[in-house]
Amino acid sequence: MRSIWNGQVEFGLVSIPVRLYAATENNSVRFRQVHAQDGGQIRYQRVCSEDGEEVPYSEIAKGYQTEGGELVVITPDELAAAEPQSSRSAQVVEFVPLESIDPVYYDKTYYLEPRKSAVRPYLLLRDVLHKSDRVAIVRITLRNREAMAVLRAASDVIMLSTMHWADEVRTPAFPFLQEEHPQVRSEEMSMAMTLVDHMADDVFDPTEYHDRYRDAVAELVEGKLVGGRTQASGGTRRRSRSGKGSGEDEDVSDLLRALSASVDDDSGSRSTSGTKNTKNTKKSDTRKKPPAAKKSATTSSGRKAAAKKTANSKPRTKKGA
Repeated sequence: MRSIWNGQVEFGLVSIPVRLYAATENNSVRFRQVHAQDGGQIRYQRVCSEDGEEVPYSEIAKGYQTEGGELVVITPDELAAAEPQSSRSAQVVEFVPLESIDPVYYDKTYYLEPRKSAVRPYLLLRDVLHKSDRVAIVRITLRNREAMAVLRAASDVIMLSTMHWADEVRTPAFPFLQEEHPQVRSEEMSMAMTLVDHMADDVFDPTEYHDRYRDAVAELVEGKLVGGRTQASGGTRRRSRSGKGSGEDEDVSDLLRALSASVDDDSGSRSTSGTKNTKNTKKSDTRKKPPAAKKSATTSSGRKAAAKKTANSKPRTKKGA
């Protein structure tokens, strides 16, 4: 894992040299655009809309179009001059309660690793964040862009999460917010809270969820590789739309009845399991991998690796599947 930033966290008069590593990765399925007949990759040319000629990178500038339709051309040198001065420090500006930050402001998350000479102050800041039950707001420059970020203690390390600026978060302006709302009845609220209690868990376990689309694509690719079908077939099978359609647009006239049915369904599923905290059958069906998918995902290590490489994805199955 390669660090994306080397610098220091400035905590008052304390400087903590650190490295920054991405805490997450995007494992979404990625495809290339190819010619269906022969598999040739589709390439794009940079063509000027005015003269129809291909433009080399050396002649490409950035253009900013105003709301009035005027185009302002900005050269790379002009843009570089407008960038903030490169800084190798993340300056702590204040400490706030974590719950005071709306999650909508969070962007990307990173791990902070201390240099060998800075382990002690690093641990001090980590423990201070733990003990104070607060997070640190910092300013940091990443990839020539200034960002606001949060430092928080988690998993025995310090994590940094970049944030959106206030003017980047949109304000909802839906018409229904300006209209007179129907009152929620006390019976409906009571039944809804009962449903929440039946579906509640003490902790969130992200390993119980997986990308079913990514797994299905990996299985599809593996099947084509095993069958020797490396070219696109003539027909494309559409995904099933079961459960969607006219019923999706129907108005539920009796909310209380729907909530009551949900509670009864959930209670029935739990009664067969014998324990209150066991996931109900319906919930399991929507989150667990189907048996067929498990079998295919663990068939042959060689074929699985080839399927992953072709689909440019990293499907994962739960340990022990």
